[in-house]
Amino acid sequence: MEQIAGMLGTDTLTARKVIEAVTGTIVGGMARNATHPDGADALRGALDDHMDADPFNGDVASLTRDGHSILSHVLGGQGTEQAAAQLSQLAGVNSATIMKLLPLIAPMIMSLLANRAARHDMDAGAVADDLNREESAIPGALGELLGSLLGGIFGGAAVPRQAGPYDPYHDPLREPLRSEHEVAPGRANPDW
Repeated sequence: MEQIAGMLGTDTLTARKVIEAVTGTIVGGMARNATHPDGADALRGALDDHMDADPFNGDVASLTRDGHSILSHVLGGQGTEQAAAQLSQLAGVNSATIMKLLPLIAPMIMSLLANRAARHDMDAGAVADDLNREESAIPGALGELLGSLLGGIFGGAAVPRQAGPYDPYHDPLREPLRSEHEVAPGRANPDW
């Protein structure tokens, strides 16, 4: 907590609130993606890839790379930027700093969720239900803020389907998507 507070330039209480908001955003994005059966199946497969990962002791460069990949699937590129901008207003922290924090937190969430899924022998549907419970449990004003933020990212329409398995080494910022697989701007990719 002290390291994140230092990164944010705040005290540990503010850092805790920022982490709660960032975590809620990522979990909420996962929950929204998992409402689609293909998205839930892809997420469950991606969790298997994170089963043996230890993001709490990994190097920052690989953690950040994995985090960017996760965020591109959960929120999409523009959705991640939109989330960072809104979370920075909430916390009074620079959005560039939030953009550094998001990819550090995402692999930690994946690792924790992967361990929970393995421990309870969860299939894709059970993971989706678990994420919905987590999203619903976000308290009061933060829950409302995150609901509004995710509604802005995902909109009311169904999240477009993308073909292809989750690839933790794929960097969507370096490789353009083919037109038949493009995700609408601001939309997340439910197929990891």
